Amino acid sequence: MMVPVRCFTCGMVVGEYWEEFKARSATKEGDENPEKVLDELGVERQCCRRMLVSHKDLVDIVAPYQ
Repeated sequence: MMVPVRCFTCGMVVGEYWEEFKARSATKEGDENPEKVLDELGVERQCCRRMLVSHKDLVDIVAPYQ
């Protein structure tokens, strides 16, 4: 579904980083390392990094069934 706004563990706002993280780590020309992207965005805690790296965007798949 949608990326959570806050980290489940520490409560830091991580939703604001999703669009840039998705765009930079999923490009066809020269995929950037997700570790490098998160470092440049300033996401340092492992719990917050997990929220972004492990998220699967399912909105387009589920939307036709609502």
